[in-house]
Amino acid sequence: MPKAYWIARVDVHDPERYPDYVTTAAPAMQRFGARFLVRGGPFQALEGSSRTRNVVIEFASMEDAMACYNSVEYQAAKAIREVVSEADIVIVEGHEPS
Repeated sequence: MPKAYWIARVDVHDPERYPDYVTTAAPAMQRFGARFLVRGGPFQALEGSSRTRNVVIEFASMEDAMACYNSVEYQAAKAIREVVSEADIVIVEGHEPS
């Protein structure tokens, strides 16, 4: 079963409250085995539009990634994120070489 990844691009408008989102999201991330591969950090925007923060989170499966996003815990965090930032988030299934 291939892994799945959340790819999030975020512009934080209220950096003082953004940690509230991170703290509120943590239980869902832990419950569904999230592994942060990229969490902010310097980047080079080479083509297209960009946002100021980029995050890649690995999950064991598409089912786990979707269950995390749809969980009560994450939806509470999302409500905070929507107030303090603007984001683009996709969930993509990983590629397993044949």
